[in-house]
Amino acid sequence: GGKDRRSGLILTIPLCLEQTSMDELSVTLDYLLSIPSEKCKARGFTVIVDGRKSQWNVVKTVVLMLQNVVPAEVSLVCVVKPDEFWDKKVTHFCFWKEKDRLGFEVILVSANKLTRYIEPCQLTEDFGGTLTYDHMDWLNKRLVFEKFTKESTSLLDELALINNGSDKGNQQEKERSIDLNFLPSVDPETVLQTGHELLSELQQRRFNGSDGGVSWSPMDDELLAQPQVMKLLDSLREQYTRYQEVCRQRSKRTQLEEIQQKVMQVVNWLEGPGSEQLRTQWGIGDSIRASQALQQKHEEIESQHSEWFAVYVELNQQIAALLNAGDEEDLVELKALQQQLSDVCYRQASQLEFRQNLLQAALEFHSVAQDLSQQLDGLLGMLCVDVAPADGASIQQTLKLLEEKLKSVDSGLQGLREKGQGLLDQISNQASWAYGKDVTIENKENVDHIQGVMEDMQLRKQRCEDMVDVRRLKMLQMVQLFKCEEDAAQAVEWLSELLDALLKTHIRLGDDAQETKVLLEKHRKFVDVAQSTYDYGRQLLQATVVLCQSLRCTSRSSGDTLPRLNRVWKQFTITSDERVHRLETAVAFHSSAEKILQECPEQPEAFNEVEQFDEIEAVGKSLLDRLTVPVVYPDGSEQYFGSPSDMASAAEHIREKMKLVSLKKQQLRQPEATTPDS
Repeated sequence: GGKDRRSGLILTIPLCLEQTSMDELSVTLDYLLSIPSEKCKARGFTVIVDGRKSQWNVVKTVVLMLQNVVPAEVSLVCVVKPDEFWDKKVTHFCFWKEKDRLGFEVILVSANKLTRYIEPCQLTEDFGGTLTYDHMDWLNKRLVFEKFTKESTSLLDELALINNGSDKGNQQEKERSIDLNFLPSVDPETVLQTGHELLSELQQRRFNGSDGGVSWSPMDDELLAQPQVMKLLDSLREQYTRYQEVCRQRSKRTQLEEIQQKVMQVVNWLEGPGSEQLRTQWGIGDSIRASQALQQKHEEIESQHSEWFAVYVELNQQIAALLNAGDEEDLVELKALQQQLSDVCYRQASQLEFRQNLLQAALEFHSVAQDLSQQLDGLLGMLCVDVAPADGASIQQTLKLLEEKLKSVDSGLQGLREKGQGLLDQISNQASWAYGKDVTIENKENVDHIQGVMEDMQLRKQRCEDMVDVRRLKMLQMVQLFKCEEDAAQAVEWLSELLDALLKTHIRLGDDAQETKVLLEKHRKFVDVAQSTYDYGRQLLQATVVLCQSLRCTSRSSGDTLPRLNRVWKQFTITSDERVHRLETAVAFHSSAEKILQECPEQPEAFNEVEQFDEIEAVGKSLLDRLTVPVVYPDGSEQYFGSPSDMASAAEHIREKMKLVSLKKQQLRQPEATTPDS
């Protein structure tokens, strides 16, 4: 593909370490030199002998051989020498002295200095140039070109023989000639396609760059091949067009008779056995399996019809082709055949499609009915199982699941009605396809079956709804039962907490009568809260008894909760009574003590009674004694108010006040002791 500075072609001869056959090299050069045009040859060749991997003797032989192979065309021979020179052997043969005898100039040059004689853009990468060249690609294109040339030439001879034979003699000779040479040895379409692809490749490479984007000029052999390929293609198209016309005329004569025969075969089968098959198929089945069996049977019928419909399509295309290119005398007959064939086929195809749609609708109806039946069975099974949940949350979850299943059943029944109504509408249109046959009996059976399925599903759904209502009421009562039991247990816990608070925090007796009265009033309110909690628990337990009687079941927790409630309440009342008694005693103690302590010494007549001091002292001691006594419950258990330190603090305050009263008593008695002495 490269050119020298005189626009001459560059021929590269790569030599290798292996032995080079001069005969093969000579044949190869003869072949390569036969490719360019005479105009290209006239510009001369520049030959590059790559001797970097070869020996000097081989290089010299090749250069001398060029004198015999291409002496006139070679203008310059560049021998690329290796980096390590061939010692002094080259001095024994000087090419420049042999220029006149050889007929061309020979120079020895290193690969990196080859650009002094040839432009880098015309050298391949092997010599430090930028010219893109793929030898295998060139070789493949050359082989394709030669194969195309050989096949097209042979095909032109065969087509010419066939076409010329069809133009000679009478009609009988034509047919005999065509029969003998009807098929060429190779496919004309394939050869034409190969030629077009080859021409397209040659033309494209002329204008496009290589894959790397570098501008590339086509080789002269490719430019030379283009007109040859174009000329062969033109000749092939001409002969092939004549050949097609010959074939068309012959085919036209035989097609008409074949079409007439095939049309009658199709019409007779569709109006006979085909129609009879459809007349016997009217059922829709009473289940999914039955509908699927009918669909399978219908598919077999469709498969048989498909074979004849394929013949119809082929015949219709043939008739259309003949109508487009037929003679006037054939048009009427062809149109009549086409119309008859189309009417029968379209009518039969409509029958098959209607039947297929009907069976598909029946299958969908039975599928929805089966799904709905399974949903109803599942719902009924759920309703038949006794409810034994562990808590109210599980009941709520079960109730939610029950509502979801019922909603799903409603949706399924609605879908069944829609599918059933659509199927009934299709069945009502079935009579129009009966070919005059009375299908009332078959339709009545199908209609009764569809309506029966929908009515049965409606009844089953209604029964399930009634059972769901009963189950819903029962489950709501159970939720209420669990709630009452939980709240009753909570009331027991609250009452226990109140008792615990009473024992641990309600321990003060007050520092004076007023404070003690306030504590007593707070305690009564505290007791009212406990009383309300107890009453609330009793009411809840009474409600559980009523719900258990309604549900005909025994409560799992109320039997234990009632004794616990009564026991805690009994403990609370005992503790509360003790607290009240202590507070009332403290009120009496503080009131009496405060009254004595507040009286003036000038009124001793008020304290003449010794019994008052003794009574206060007795009340104080009684109160101190109660502080040390625990609260004893019916089961024998004991509980103290507060901690020992708390009781000690309360007792210490009482003792201090008793000391004050005792001191007051001594003060009042001193005047009485001094009066007799005076």
